Amino acid sequence: MSIAVKRIYEPATKVDGYRVLVDRVWPRGLKKEDAGLDVWAREVAPSTALRQWFGHDPARWECFRHRYASELDAHTSFWQPLATRAERHRVTLLYSARDEEHNQAVALKMYLDNWIKANGVG
Repeated sequence: MSIAVKRIYEPATKVDGYRVLVDRVWPRGLKKEDAGLDVWAREVAPSTALRQWFGHDPARWECFRHRYASELDAHTSFWQPLATRAERHRVTLLYSARDEEHNQAVALKMYLDNWIKANGVG
């Protein structure tokens, strides 16, 4: 299993493997043809209401993670293909936020890693 997290503004590399943008809105100032994406998985991103509530406030991080996990629990068909792909191939979750520690890609990676570990996958 191999899941990585990377800011979409960083150059794409072969090491990235399958590149997935997990933002609900398109990153500012980035042309789609320059993104080097395999897929834009908007449906995996936090809901607009949750994203706006969080506002990348580190004080809300733990609560955000739990609320986001609840959203993911309700929509397994959105994220399960990423977990399945990560069993055999590297998947890089891309985000546009400036905060490299408190963003949806980090939370999603934690969620997927926990799910894969609990299910004996990878």
